Formats: sequence, C-alpha cells, structure tokens
Amino acid sequence: MTTIPTTTTPASTLSRETGSRRTTMRYTLLLHYPEATAEALGAEALAEGQRAFASYAATLHAAGVLIAGEVLQPSVASTTVRMRDGALQVQDGPFADSKDQLGGTIVIDVPDLDAAIEWARQAPPVHWGAVEIRPGAVHTVDGAWTPSA
Repeated sequence: MTTIPTTTTPASTLSRETGSRRTTMRYTLLLHYPEATAEALGAEALAEGQRAFASYAATLHAAGVLIAGEVLQPSVASTTVRMRDGALQVQDGPFADSKDQLGGTIVIDVPDLDAAIEWARQAPPVHWGAVEIRPGAVHTVDGAWTPSA
C-alpha cells in the first residue's frame, strides 16, 4: 500500500506575476446544485448560467488563482464502482441520490481560507445551491504525489 503524504502547512511558491515567493494553499470549490434539464431550465436561464460561469472563470484566471475548473455532466451519466467481498460492483448512476448533486469543481491557489471564501462567494452556484470549500492535501505533478500546501 502506498502512503500519500499530507500536510496543512502552506507551501512557498513562485508568483506567476512578480517572480517573487508567496505562500499559498490549494482549495477545491465543490459546486452543488439541483440538477435540471436544459428544457426545464429554459434557453434564457441556461444562457444566463453559461455567461455567469464564463465570467467567473475569466475573473479567476485574470486574478491568477485558477488551477482547473470543470462542470460535470448530469449525475445520470455517472457510474459508481465499489469493491465488495473481492468483487467489483458497477452501478449506473450517482453514489448518492439527493436533490443537490455535485455539478462541478474549481481548483484555486490562494493565500488562505478567507481568500477561498471570497472566491466561493462569487461562484454562480452560491445563488441556487451551495459551494463547499475543501483544502487540498496532495495533488500530482508529473505523476508524483506532491503536498498541496
């Protein structure tokens, strides 16, 4: 079994803007909201949501804090796998059946939790769902596990 290193101490990284050292922490914003089909939302609401997400991503990118972002397909497109008694179980659909589903993720690199909260406050789903902020423990760089903080 491989042990994955963890840490909660912020890492010193080279600033993309100035070339100087800065202390940062990676956070993942988990975007939870009720699922609806495009037809149920309507063309206007869908277009408004797409504009809001595009503007939010552009703002994160311009601030130099965006690591990655992804909006997920509906939960009905998911497949859940589990190992039970040595046998792989494959289930169509999400792990949990609930009103709100994980609809996407945003990974940001910011100085602290207060900064992550401010970015989460600006996330479009905060108006119709919830944004969970979770600090990163490790991530991969060139195939190797690296402490995120």
